Amino acid sequence: MAMEAEDIRKLILESFPAAEVTITDLAGDGNHYAALVIAPEFTGKNRVEQQRMVYKALKGRMDGPAGELHALALTTRPPEQEA
Repeated sequence: MAMEAEDIRKLILESFPAAEVTITDLAGDGNHYAALVIAPEFTGKNRVEQQRMVYKALKGRMDGPAGELHALALTTRPPEQEA
């Protein structure tokens, strides 16, 4: 079962309420997304730590072949860091 972009955004915002979250459906199939997450919680964290935080916020939706979300290209950074 595919996920809607807004559902992904809501899950991320539950864990990072002050975040700027942009979700893009890459293939139009509800399975392949890109996400840009800019959150103050990422300050002082390296990129791997930031991405682990986001995956945790997805509450298992990407886990295994039965996961609702098949692919997520993830870009994360704290607010003060330029892209």
